[in-house]
Amino acid sequence: MLEELDIRNLGPIREATIAPAAGMTAITGETGAGKSMLLSAIRLVSGGAAESSRVSAGADEAWAQAIFALSDDAVASEHSGDTNDAGSGDADSGFTGAAAAVAKAHDAGVDPEDGELFLSRTVRASGRSRAVLGGKSVPRSVLGAIAGELVTIHGQTDQLKIAASSRQREFLDRVAGDEAELAAYRKAWDALAAMDERLERLRSQESSARQQADYLRESIDRINRIDPQPGEDEELKARREHIENAADIAQGVGSALGALDASQVDVDAADGASAVELINHAVTSLRAIRVGGTFSEQADRLESINADLGDVVFALSQELGDEGSVEDLDQINGRIHELGDLTRRWGPTLADVLAWRDKAAFDLEDLDASPEKVAELESERQTLYDAALAAADVLSAARVAAAADLGARVTEELGSLAMLGASLEVRVTPRDKADDPLGPYGRDDIAFLFTPFEGSPQLPMGKSASGGELSRLMLALELVAADTRGGADQTFIFDEVDAGVGGKAAVELGKRLARLARSAQVIVVTHLAQVASWADAQFVVTKEPPDADDDDLGVVTTIAEVNGETRVHEIARMLSGSESEASLDHARELLSDSRLTLPLAGAGAAGD
Repeated sequence: MLEELDIRNLGPIREATIAPAAGMTAITGETGAGKSMLLSAIRLVSGGAAESSRVSAGADEAWAQAIFALSDDAVASEHSGDTNDAGSGDADSGFTGAAAAVAKAHDAGVDPEDGELFLSRTVRASGRSRAVLGGKSVPRSVLGAIAGELVTIHGQTDQLKIAASSRQREFLDRVAGDEAELAAYRKAWDALAAMDERLERLRSQESSARQQADYLRESIDRINRIDPQPGEDEELKARREHIENAADIAQGVGSALGALDASQVDVDAADGASAVELINHAVTSLRAIRVGGTFSEQADRLESINADLGDVVFALSQELGDEGSVEDLDQINGRIHELGDLTRRWGPTLADVLAWRDKAAFDLEDLDASPEKVAELESERQTLYDAALAAADVLSAARVAAAADLGARVTEELGSLAMLGASLEVRVTPRDKADDPLGPYGRDDIAFLFTPFEGSPQLPMGKSASGGELSRLMLALELVAADTRGGADQTFIFDEVDAGVGGKAAVELGKRLARLARSAQVIVVTHLAQVASWADAQFVVTKEPPDADDDDLGVVTTIAEVNGETRVHEIARMLSGSESEASLDHARELLSDSRLTLPLAGAGAAGD
């Protein structure tokens, strides 16, 4: 929900703050007062083009900021890892609406603060602009991606987006609620696409690929023939060092054992002068003292020391006689040379060599372009294709059913929006089977075909209606989507939706905008009192002449919320251009009658 819009030095608006209602907000004012600047501000924070000509006269820069309040579910979704929704919205995260906006903000390094996202844009008079998300500078495309999940503008320059077949498909999928079917298809399609890519690599291989395969095969054979073990080279180097220093080791170990325990080097040694014997003698002497206390404790300590010495003696004694031979040394050096050749080529360690071999074996499978291998993969590809085609058929069935319902319900809505004889057909047709009919989103071509009046030819949306007619068509589409799928978790902005509408049709238009506002935030720029009267909040845009001291600044536009009697006067002005007692009474009556009593979205609309 758009919680607040702040504007500074944008066109004739010097300073303005708008806090739209959670439901429906009307923006009114005389023609030429500057209502379009509000849409310009929204487009600016949505990553639109920055025009230095929009900076107010005499100002250095223009600035706009939109603060969006997010639901707890949307904020929590970024950490939930829930990516089951494969419908419209963010294709990577699987989220839609506010949840997708939170995910994209997180990717940009910004998380909501107190459940709010701040999007702002500065445009300097020199023409340069700066986009800021949550206090952090970002590319304006990031603002566009995030705002695109939070705000939908239905204005004359924005209707062309729905003319794109991809947008029409996304809208139909949203109404159809075919997330599970689309997710199942995308899984099958991804597997098929991966196989197609693998086959394409195989088929396009030339001599260089075959040479690479030969190299991998020979390298794998060489490594397997040597059969290295992780850490083997280090063990062999330690063994070689031991053999090369055998004489010094023998002399040193013998001398040490002679001092510690002479019996280990000379079984006939008769003198008990070794360290072990001397300590044993000391222990015996201390044990002979019949006085307890420190003598017994010291004897215990000496026995512990003697046990450690015993371990040392045993370890050193294992080194005696393990000198190795010249033949052993030659074998060790030969093995070290073989292992060293492997690590120089595919190292630096033997573990790296083994990892390279395993990866090379996998790569070799893809480089093996033998007819048998290609035939095997083509058979696998046919199985994957059949599975994807079956999933596409299920998805198509869901779309066809939803398309018929959507077209009928939108056509019914158009009749209440001063567009009698207008109709919408949502056509779902399979692609030509002469070519491969499958694509990333199924096998369907989807077209929204609009007939603006009875007898008119049926034409694609965007090419068959005026801006006002398209705005009302989009309102009808959003109404049906909201009734079908519940809350849209978005802010809808309508401009020119009331063009060419008056009388009872204007009342019905206002009623339907209010109905949409039951499940989403709605902001409408209107000149009709019958539409504005349905709003939960109303802001008036007023054009004022400059002060005498500031006449070089030109006309100034102010924006203020109207309530109570002030709003009655504004509605009266919109009705008759005057504020006579009759027009004021009419305004009060209109405001009193504009009360929507409806069940929650999705349960049908009472009073229609």
